[in-house]
Amino acid sequence: MANFTNQDVMKLREQTGVGMMDCKKALVATDGNFDEAVKYLREKGMASAAKKASRVAAEGLVKCLVSDDKKTAVAVEVNCETDFVARSDQFVQLTETIAKHLLVSNATTVEQVLEEVYCEECGKTVNVLIAEATAAIGEKISLRRFTKFQLDGNGLISSYIHMGGKIGVLCEFASDANQEDIAELAFNVCMQIAASKPQVIAIADVDASQLEQEREILRVQARNEGKPEAIIDKMVEGRIHKYYKEVCLLEQEYVRDSALSVKQVVADVAKKVGHDITVTRFVRYEMGEGIEKRVDNFVDEIAEQLKNIK
Repeated sequence: MANFTNQDVMKLREQTGVGMMDCKKALVATDGNFDEAVKYLREKGMASAAKKASRVAAEGLVKCLVSDDKKTAVAVEVNCETDFVARSDQFVQLTETIAKHLLVSNATTVEQVLEEVYCEECGKTVNVLIAEATAAIGEKISLRRFTKFQLDGNGLISSYIHMGGKIGVLCEFASDANQEDIAELAFNVCMQIAASKPQVIAIADVDASQLEQEREILRVQARNEGKPEAIIDKMVEGRIHKYYKEVCLLEQEYVRDSALSVKQVVADVAKKVGHDITVTRFVRYEMGEGIEKRVDNFVDEIAEQLKNIK
C-alpha cells in the first residue's frame, strides 16, 4: 500500500484544487510521492501549475525595513505559536527590534544573528532577547529567516507589507533617475509582487530544467486531450507563453491596469523620467510558508479525555 496519510490527501487537495478521491488516486498511483502526485494530476489536466510556496501554516509576522537613503533594506520573519500573540504589542515590538538590528548587522545567517549583541549597553545577544520574550509571552518564538539587500550603485530599494505583516516584499531597482521620480513605480511593483507571486524577474531567468519539465507536462496534457501530434508542439509553446505570464514579473499583467504588462509600465516610467530603470532583484516572504502547522483533532481529543473520567 502507498505510504501516505489523510493529511497528505488534504494537502494535495488544497494545493491543486482537485477533489479528494482524485487526490487519493494520484497518491496511490505515485506511491505517496507528493510532487509526483501534483505532476500526475496536471498531466491529467485536473490541476493548474503548483505554486512555489506551500500553504501558510505558522503564525508570526513579516517585517520589512528600508534605510533612509533607500540603499539598504531587510525582510525578516519571526514566528510564534498563535495569531493572538502575533498581534500583541510585545511581539510586534520584538519583531521591530530584530529588524532594526538586522538593518545594521553584517551577519549572513540566522545562527550568526542569534549570537550577535543587539544592545551594547546591556550586552544581551539577539538569542537572549528572544529567550526573554519567550519566557514573558509563554510561547515558543523563533527568528526563522531574513534577507538583506544592499545597493551599491544608483537606484533604490522599495518595500511593501500586506495584511499587517502576513506578506512582505523587497524590490531593488537600478536607475540614474532621481529616487523621488521612481518611488511610486517601485512601490507599485512591490504590491504587484505581493499580489501575483512571481518566481523570477524575466523570461531569461526561468530555470531551464523547470521549463523543460513544464513543457513535458503540457505535452502529456495535450495528448490526453486527444490533440493531433502534429500540432502539439505549437500548442505547448502557446501555453508556455501563458506560463511566462504567471511566473515572470515583467511578463505579468499589471495589477493596476490589466491592459498593460509590468514590463510596459516600467518602460513608460523610464521614458517619462529620461533614464533606464531595471528591476534587479526581489524577495517575497509569506508568513509561515512551507511550515506545517499542528492539526488538532478535537473530537478524538475530547473522546480520549472522557475515557479517563471515572
